[in-house]
Amino acid sequence: MKTDTRPVTGSLWRDRDFLIFWSAQTLSVAGDSFALIAVPLLVLNVTGSVTQMGLLTGVSGAASVAAGVFAGVLADRFDRRRLLILCDLIRLVLYVTIPVVWAFGQHVWLLYAVLPMAAAVGMVFQVTYVAAVRGLAGEKRVTEANGMLYATAAAAGILGPTLAGVVTGHLGPTAAITINAASFGLSAAGVLLTRASRYAVEAIEPVEPAPHRRPWRELLAGAEFLFRHPVLRTLTVLLSFFIFMTLGLTDIVIYRLKHDLGQADSVVGVVLGIGAAGTMIGSMLVARMRRILGFGPLWIGAQVVSGLAILGLGLARSVWGVAAIMALYLACVSLAGICSMSLRQQVTPSHLLGRVTSAFWTIHFSLGPVGAAALGWATAQYSASTVFVFAGAACLLLALIALVTPVRQRHPEHA
Repeated sequence: MKTDTRPVTGSLWRDRDFLIFWSAQTLSVAGDSFALIAVPLLVLNVTGSVTQMGLLTGVSGAASVAAGVFAGVLADRFDRRRLLILCDLIRLVLYVTIPVVWAFGQHVWLLYAVLPMAAAVGMVFQVTYVAAVRGLAGEKRVTEANGMLYATAAAAGILGPTLAGVVTGHLGPTAAITINAASFGLSAAGVLLTRASRYAVEAIEPVEPAPHRRPWRELLAGAEFLFRHPVLRTLTVLLSFFIFMTLGLTDIVIYRLKHDLGQADSVVGVVLGIGAAGTMIGSMLVARMRRILGFGPLWIGAQVVSGLAILGLGLARSVWGVAAIMALYLACVSLAGICSMSLRQQVTPSHLLGRVTSAFWTIHFSLGPVGAAALGWATAQYSASTVFVFAGAACLLLALIALVTPVRQRHPEHA
């Protein structure tokens, strides 16, 4: 494994390349929040069907899983900087297609064509992004870097959903999707302004002559590393079931606000904006809390509170109650998610990081599309409250299981 020899005492606030990357990704996430609101509302306004919302989320999730099989190989074998820029430009074109075509008529089929492709490209971007952050920040600063990236992205996410709700309410969902498309251009420009040397990876694997390479070994290298590491193996399994129960929750929250509580599009944006404040708070606290509590207690504790919060969504009867609980839930998701991602970045050799990230997310999201579709169907058949209670109880069970696994260790990165 290559040792990270760059100085770690310097502040990330003085690191030009990291600051440019950080700013560009913050703007991009702000744009993403417009699509987070606009796409479900576009489907709901045209079809009136929560089942269609869940199905579209499921199809897009399936495309992400499929792309994840190859994303890690791309991130480890190609220039990561160029790959990030290419992914942004492709998504810009895909999202622009929606408002252009929608101007000539409402075509729900277009969403089933464009959004899965965008999700697949997004998976390649996310895998490459995780691998790039380690190079930009250094191994010892990676938790701090992830916390900064998530915190400011969440801050942008506070204003983003609110503006998205206003834009959608006055100009329609397609206007909000156009803004999201523009954000990918800003992200590409930001990456372009950083130095290519910060993305370089030293290839230390034995390289066979091209005719003798086995592609399947490339694809399986990340999964093999994951399942040889006892903590990463357990996390992968537990989080796969967690995503099954939670991938479609945002759709159900939107449906509950619109259908059960009779709220306007602008209110939906405000509620999700308040929820994003929880992500920001969790991201700002994660580095300090991990130093104090250690990995295991923090991760398991965050999962317990997440499960309780989901239960609370099933019991909340007011808009402000839903908003407060969403903030608590997303704070805990960010704590647990940043801990998990940082641990993978710390213990994985740099030349394998893309494939390990890809393998994790492919396995992690494999059950998500089915879960999203199932949540949408169950909400239509029963109620949003019933779905929230069931999902919350299931998440609490996963946290209890983690207590008797290697995940409970305080410092698995030192093992």
